[in-house]
Amino acid sequence: MDWMMATANRRPAPRLLWPEVNSVIMLGLNYGPTAHRGAGRAQPDRGAISTYAQGDDYHDVIKGALKRLAQWLVARGGGDVKVFVDTAPVMEKPLAAAAGLGWQGKHTNLVSREFGSWLFLGAIFTTLALPVDQPEHGHCGSCRACLDACPTAAFPAPYQLDARRCVSYLTIENKGPIPPEFRALIGNRIYGCDDCLAACPWNKFAVAGRALRLAAREALIAPPLAELASLDDAAFRALFAKSPIKRIGRDRFVRNVLIAIGNSGDPALAATAEALLGDAAPAVRGMAAWALGRLDTAAAVAMAPERLARESDDDVRAEWCAVLEG
Repeated sequence: MDWMMATANRRPAPRLLWPEVNSVIMLGLNYGPTAHRGAGRAQPDRGAISTYAQGDDYHDVIKGALKRLAQWLVARGGGDVKVFVDTAPVMEKPLAAAAGLGWQGKHTNLVSREFGSWLFLGAIFTTLALPVDQPEHGHCGSCRACLDACPTAAFPAPYQLDARRCVSYLTIENKGPIPPEFRALIGNRIYGCDDCLAACPWNKFAVAGRALRLAAREALIAPPLAELASLDDAAFRALFAKSPIKRIGRDRFVRNVLIAIGNSGDPALAATAEALLGDAAPAVRGMAAWALGRLDTAAAVAMAPERLARESDDDVRAEWCAVLEG
């Protein structure tokens, strides 16, 4: 089975969200990767997309299943229910640990004895008072594999995450320019990062997920960076239909792709970066300047004065100034 289910007592945070709640049913869905899902990391001219984002949007997949379960629960026991899948201020990981699905590892994510680190979480809040399961205790011991695997040193201490340094935050949630000190460290990760999850030794018990809608799409397994950089808004929406990647929009996605291009070390991709110097989106223009500066410094320096003279966006101007400063 790819699903796990357990019940936790009502805790203070859920009560603040919905005062009538008495029990929280937590569900976990395994999305363990197949062997090929990390293929992009070893190919600098291709993008690496986080495992969870290579298939359909997990919000839609899990929410549909939770709604069906919630309807069954109401039909059998009555009461009221509410369903959440990363869609409200619900502390899914502590609740899942309290329900016994696993424990929070040193990377702050849930770890399961059965599925390792590869779990999506969802919650059903109910007014019913249900029997509760026993919480799971931590089994990380002295291991720090997840902490040491982080490319940007985003863990100041075990069980603590500095989201401002996390590649997943930088490439997904961050709407502005990615700070220069993290760009080289991002490598060719263009959406999310699985390094801390993949490093966990408990993954030796993990199996590949079997939910068909979460299966990796062929087009998202190590896609060529040059092709991704050429996407306009319509092509972006078509490629990422029903994908969680769609929510960050074309401009931020191409921004990420250009960082990967700048890190590729492939001079052949310099033309791809140059072609985007006049893009309508400042986020794209700025990273195109940075990428070109990395791949063809002489060409970037030569065109910097003219580009600066007609550039009105302060962030893009800062990128061109950085090119001139070397």
